[in-house]
Amino acid sequence: MPLSERQLAAFADKHAWRIPFDTSPRHLAGPGDARHVTHGLATAGWTRTSDPLSAEIVLRSPDHRHSLQFDPQSATSAWWRLRAEPTGTEPGWYAEFGELVPAEVLSGLTDALISPPPTLSADPLNTLENAGWLIDGRGSASSDPPGCTVERRTEQGDATVPWRVAARVSWHVEARDPEHSSRGPRLWHVWFDGRTPTHLVAAFVTALADSAPLQRGMYDRTAHHGVVQKPSPLTPEQVVEAHTARLAGIRRQTRAARRQPKAVTPPAKESATRSTARR
Repeated sequence: MPLSERQLAAFADKHAWRIPFDTSPRHLAGPGDARHVTHGLATAGWTRTSDPLSAEIVLRSPDHRHSLQFDPQSATSAWWRLRAEPTGTEPGWYAEFGELVPAEVLSGLTDALISPPPTLSADPLNTLENAGWLIDGRGSASSDPPGCTVERRTEQGDATVPWRVAARVSWHVEARDPEHSSRGPRLWHVWFDGRTPTHLVAAFVTALADSAPLQRGMYDRTAHHGVVQKPSPLTPEQVVEAHTARLAGIRRQTRAARRQPKAVTPPAKESATRSTARR
């Protein structure tokens, strides 16, 4: 079912009475409202395939290739899992996101997933360097202020598996307690396997490195007590309006895409995206 007026009203109800606070840096802002992610996908035609009475949410794309699982009762540190099934021309891939990943940052990726892919994909490290992050010679970027790292890792090829003959680049993101530098307790993680499209990784890090603060209520959970919060110039109504305007843009984009003829490629029989959840 598409996103309903009742669901939109429930979002507005929650946020209309909460005084927003500008919260930064983003990697310490906390999870926020998961509906930033789920409402965007539902507007683009993704449907819920999980039990409506369960805390777990599984959304599937209209072509049945992509699925997003949100499990707030997960026994692992990965609360979000995004999968793409392989097709005859494209490999499957997998990405996972920890509990305290800001929903607005994850929605930067999911918005890119439901949009036409760019002709050229930006290098994620270049994106971070342009945002003022510190890049070392080993393919790692560190945030400023500190506490978050994005690391490029090379996965060795496997000649016994056709789609892994060549080495591939995977991406690992971690936020740690900034008071203990890189050795502090981990707050959250993100992992993109070596087949995740680069433009989606770039979309995630672009949203992560954005210097604009996120909006949180006074008693919202944050990732760390060192986060900076100031009264926002935005009113609660403006926060709701921004969410509604974003969904309207997704709706227009989805309708335009449906008017374009598309070749349908059936998923392969075997999924290459089964991955053991990482702790």
